[in-house]
Amino acid sequence: MNDYNTMPQAAHRLELIGREHLVISGVEDVERFDENGIVMSTSAGVLVVTGEELHIGKLSLDGGELHVDGRVDSVSYEDGGREGGGLFRRLFG
Repeated sequence: MNDYNTMPQAAHRLELIGREHLVISGVEDVERFDENGIVMSTSAGVLVVTGEELHIGKLSLDGGELHVDGRVDSVSYEDGGREGGGLFRRLFG
């Protein structure tokens, strides 16, 4: 059954070039960031990027695009709500 009252999900895409450059589309909000981790809300859920010397090179919330430079160690999605003790809590808890 179609629900015509819901907005269509924005396109979400990850492109990792080597381990030094990451381009993410479908970004809705950046919740937290520092040189070791970036936590963001995307159209596919909460995305956590960890690494070293991470820098946001470009952020366009209107276009939903984020460019990250630095050494990327992991990219993972948080499952469930924010009440648990997931990776987000372990990173910035």
